Amino acid sequence: MSNQKLTIVAKIVAKPEKRELVKSELLKLIDITRVKKGCINHDLHQDNENENLFLFYENWESRALWQTHMNNKHLVDYMKATDGAVEEFILNEITQIQ
Repeated sequence: MSNQKLTIVAKIVAKPEKRELVKSELLKLIDITRVKKGCINHDLHQDNENENLFLFYENWESRALWQTHMNNKHLVDYMKATDGAVEEFILNEITQIQ
C-alpha cells in the first residue's frame, strides 16, 4: 500500500475563543504544503453550522511522501502556535477503493 495514493482527512475543532487564531494558523499551512513533493491537493474547509470545526482534505502520491511532509518545521510551528487552542484533533489516513 505504500506506493498507493493516500487521502488524509483531518478534523480540527478549535476552542470557541481561539477560533480565529486556529483558523489563521491553519491558513498559513496551505501554500507551504501545496508545493511539497507528492502533494496532489491540500484543501481547508470550515463547517457551515459550527464555525469552530475545520477539516483538511488532502491527497498525496504516497504515504511516504506525506510522512516526509509531516516532519517539516511549519507543522511544528503550527503546533506551538495553537497549543491549548484546539479541543479536538482527529486524523484519518484513508485509501480510495473505487
